[in-house]
Amino acid sequence: MTTYAVTGATGHLGALAIEALLEKGVPAGDVVAVVRDAGRAAALAARGVQVRTADYTQPETLRAAFAGVDRLLLVSGNEVGQRIEQHGNVIDAAKEAGVGLIAYTGITRADTTGSPLAPEHKATEELLAASGVPHTLLRNNWYVENYTAQLADYLSRGAIVAAAGEGRVSGAARRDYAEAAAAVLTGEGHAGRTYELAGTPFTFKELAATISEVSGREVEYRPVAPAELTGILTGAGLDEGTAGFVVALDESIARGDLDIESTDLPELLGRPLTPVADVVRAAL
Repeated sequence: MTTYAVTGATGHLGALAIEALLEKGVPAGDVVAVVRDAGRAAALAARGVQVRTADYTQPETLRAAFAGVDRLLLVSGNEVGQRIEQHGNVIDAAKEAGVGLIAYTGITRADTTGSPLAPEHKATEELLAASGVPHTLLRNNWYVENYTAQLADYLSRGAIVAAAGEGRVSGAARRDYAEAAAAVLTGEGHAGRTYELAGTPFTFKELAATISEVSGREVEYRPVAPAELTGILTGAGLDEGTAGFVVALDESIARGDLDIESTDLPELLGRPLTPVADVVRAAL
């Protein structure tokens, strides 16, 4: 009997990873949902999933949560600037608990990309290598849902306003990444592997066209200069630091940091990727 654990199990990706494990036939009792708030995981507990509370900042809770766990999906934290220490706590606790495999969700080309998100992921990969724990690197590209979450704004403006130029994003559906993670956890031969997980590259102009086609409402791509986007964002209420970070992400896309051609994701899934249009349709 193998016990699987997923951190951040009530978050967007973690919840889908739990679901993917169950859909693969893993008994609910062999799945551990590691969460900060057990109340949010009541539905999982009702299905027989083990719910254990832990916090990335509290190593003692992590050690207890990983007791008896064989394979762990470490979903990267969402507190930018704090993640190296937090992920290190998870890795140390997993090693102490005797976890046999850690699958880590990082970012595309973490060791070479200029993305402002990359340094913490690269540092986490280095911590994993130094730990001696068998591990798999799941370098996720963007989620298409990063954009469909903003559909209301796009439709009301009639435009996607960004400083990404003609840069392409090799995004894929969040569910596809979650299913790939479950395939790695339940499969064999993945230790020591690095997977560049990505969808078919699309430009913002192509994304706008897809949204227009699916919604029946005209949405255009309106490229702007970084300084102009900063002004738009701060004018909408974002502080300077947050606005600067968002603009830096767009500049990273313009440089091609998220433009990657890889077949790793469909190969792990054993099926074609979910079309971007289907993600837009579901969001609508």
